[in-house]
Amino acid sequence: MSTVNMRPSLASFSAAGPAAATTTAAVSARNFKPCANCTCSYGQLSRQGRRSSALLRQINFSRKHSHLGNLPLSTTNESVYSSDSICQIKSTETAKRLLALRKQMAAHDLCCYIIPSEDEHQSEYVSQADERRAFISGFTGSAGVACVTRDLLNFNTDKPEGKAVLSTDGRYFNQASQELDPNWTLIRQGEDPVTWLQWSINEAHEMSLALGGKTAKIGIDPRLISFDQVKTFEKLIKDKNEGTDAKVEFVAISENLVDMIWSNFETIPVRDLNELLHLQLTYSGKCFNSKRELVMQYLSEKHNGATHLVVFALDEICWLLNLRGSDIEYNPVFFAYLVLSNDETILFTDNPFDEKIEEYLEQSNVKVEPYHNIWSSLSDKAVTLAEKKETILIPSNSSWEIVRKLNGSTVKRIQSPIEIMKAVKNETEIQNAHSAQIKDAVALVQYFSWLEDQLVNQEKLIDEYKAAQKLTEIRKTAKHYMGNSFATISSTGANAAIIHYSPPQENSSMIDPTKIYLCDSGSQFLEGTTDITRTLHFTKPSKEEINNYTLVLKGNLALERLVVPEGTSGFNIDVIARQFLWQAGLDYKHGTGHGVGSFLNVHEGPIGIGSKPHYGNFPLQKGNIITNEPGFYKDGEYGIRIENDLLVKEAEGLQFGKRKFLKFENLTMVPYCRKLINTSLLTHEEISQINEYHARIWSSVVPFLQPSSISFKWLKKETKPL
Repeated sequence: MSTVNMRPSLASFSAAGPAAATTTAAVSARNFKPCANCTCSYGQLSRQGRRSSALLRQINFSRKHSHLGNLPLSTTNESVYSSDSICQIKSTETAKRLLALRKQMAAHDLCCYIIPSEDEHQSEYVSQADERRAFISGFTGSAGVACVTRDLLNFNTDKPEGKAVLSTDGRYFNQASQELDPNWTLIRQGEDPVTWLQWSINEAHEMSLALGGKTAKIGIDPRLISFDQVKTFEKLIKDKNEGTDAKVEFVAISENLVDMIWSNFETIPVRDLNELLHLQLTYSGKCFNSKRELVMQYLSEKHNGATHLVVFALDEICWLLNLRGSDIEYNPVFFAYLVLSNDETILFTDNPFDEKIEEYLEQSNVKVEPYHNIWSSLSDKAVTLAEKKETILIPSNSSWEIVRKLNGSTVKRIQSPIEIMKAVKNETEIQNAHSAQIKDAVALVQYFSWLEDQLVNQEKLIDEYKAAQKLTEIRKTAKHYMGNSFATISSTGANAAIIHYSPPQENSSMIDPTKIYLCDSGSQFLEGTTDITRTLHFTKPSKEEINNYTLVLKGNLALERLVVPEGTSGFNIDVIARQFLWQAGLDYKHGTGHGVGSFLNVHEGPIGIGSKPHYGNFPLQKGNIITNEPGFYKDGEYGIRIENDLLVKEAEGLQFGKRKFLKFENLTMVPYCRKLINTSLLTHEEISQINEYHARIWSSVVPFLQPSSISFKWLKKETKPL
């Protein structure tokens, strides 16, 4: 287990699109330039180089040269970081880590070990102590799975050999190809012919057959994988084994093998456990007891009187209790589990809290126990409920370990009602969201006007990282600013084509005013969470850049204008944002939208706009806040993305039978880039839509600007009618 430190502290996935990645073999052929005497991985450098978030302060709180079976090698002209922006890893570094891991795998009789990105709460963004996949592979993106094999035919116990693959989605193909060393092979989700599950099973199957049917075990930490994924894994294994002499098993390894070797290479990061913050009704809009009553009523009505629920998702616990934390950078959450029943609420956490929160929890009849007591408590509850023949409900994405601890009791896996309730904002949260958007718009207008003035008028040299720091400094001046909602994507030229690019602190690329600049950023305010992307050009863009920006903008506008009947999901409307790009033979490799929390996680489920079938299970509802972010990325040259936060509202006066209709309201108050708009590609309706939007921005933001300021002049210029 990780040591505890008691101190203060896109929307995604494999939309269809053309292949655009290189293999690690191609990457290794590049002229890597490690810094002097460097033996660190980029993942390590990234972790060590992070600065504390403002949220923290405000709250005070090998691969052997083989391929993926028959995967073809392919290369293309990719976008790259500037030549000196990353301290490139030496291949011997991950080789040593992989060697140490394989020795642990041998001790546990494993032929394959899986290292997911998630922590035990299935969090998308994790604490440094949970960045096991980044440690072992060097890849620092937020999504991906690492799979490492140990060749059972190699009997050299001092130097076991094997393969290593990293699977990730289209947002990170370019980044992964940069960060992985030659010990690793990249599996591109949605493009390569095998998934990481199939690859792992195929490798184990071949080894078992080669050893005359000896059992080949694939292992994983059961806290880090959902039980749903385990069932999928086991079915694939069964299908693969059928009709053969091979024996492949998927096994739980309670000791995390990466944790066991981590200290041999780095100081093991510790989990921050920071002081909690009570979110008052002024911001939450509904008290804990009211929320709890709704949850328990839902369980009783929908699940035959069930009265027991395990809650493990950190943002769900925060929303239900009206508490916030700062244990994970950019995410106002804290490490905890929660168990609800008719007669008690038990919060499992080690985080400190003051006397006021202690009194609040006592008045709310919330019992607090140590974080790790959750496991013994679940085991005890399993026995008690089995005797009473009562059912315990767990979210459908609960970890394998939760299911294992409840063994013997009647367990029913359900869609978490808290996740669905949380995604529907109440009137207070909606009003606060408007306030948060105005605050962030003022900051972004000040930032973009400053940046243009510095680059063009003052002819200053400003790098991507320092520019992002300037934006943070401006945001800090806003009341109730609690930090950024994610690491700012400040990217110039080719770097803008890297979908989830983050500028390095050292030797960051200089912003080139003759090239496109993409800024994707967001804030955490007590009032709410923002996520905004604007693509700018400070001098004279090319005709191609203008036309492609306009196609992206047309898709964004079309989605915003959309009116849909109740019951429509984000899966049904993704094509609306892509249609104009598709007509030109273009596309983008990420989803079109994701839910946004209310002073919570910037990526909030279960809703989303994209091609993932999962989104089809969750229709949009009045009160949802969801992003609208189509884009286009030309590898090696530029990237375009336009992202707004939309509120789902009722379309009054429209009804077909008993079915009402929904529409969108654009909450974001930052203008589009006039230089990049080709009005000849726009319809009269689209021009009117942009002009009305810019007029609304002007009236909303200008009261907060000094008339003589460059921000005032910039906003006036950018919101002038087309």
